[in-house]
Amino acid sequence: MHVENMNGLELMQAVVCGALPHPNMADTIPMKFISADKGVVVFEAIADDRHTNPLGGVHGGFAATVMDSVTGCAVHTMLDAGVGYGTIDLNVKMLKAIPKNMPMIAEGKVISMSKSLGVSEGKLVDKNGKVYAYASATCMILLPKKS
Repeated sequence: MHVENMNGLELMQAVVCGALPHPNMADTIPMKFISADKGVVVFEAIADDRHTNPLGGVHGGFAATVMDSVTGCAVHTMLDAGVGYGTIDLNVKMLKAIPKNMPMIAEGKVISMSKSLGVSEGKLVDKNGKVYAYASATCMILLPKKS
């Protein structure tokens, strides 16, 4: 099956199982797709020395990027083949300093879908479920152009 013929859930599940390569952003911000179901995605993310700010802590952009990814991918699981999306609003709350070299779990979940907008939320937690970042996002649904 070609990517252009896959709906959003099929595409995300193909990345999870390795039938499709992970996005290049997952090399820059190490993220591994763990699971994808309708309206929900789970990633593993690990910050390292490449993601530090001048003070040596993990830059807030790490959490923001992970949150943008899981909230957007959750919306993507709800889309038909050929339909795209773009984040138009991302609100991230950084609740705790992100540790380096520690696997974190990021989960994105759709909370509302319409023909034009998808609204989702995400959280970044440690193995014990402690929340390090929380986000809400709004995505514009991009319908294919009619010929």
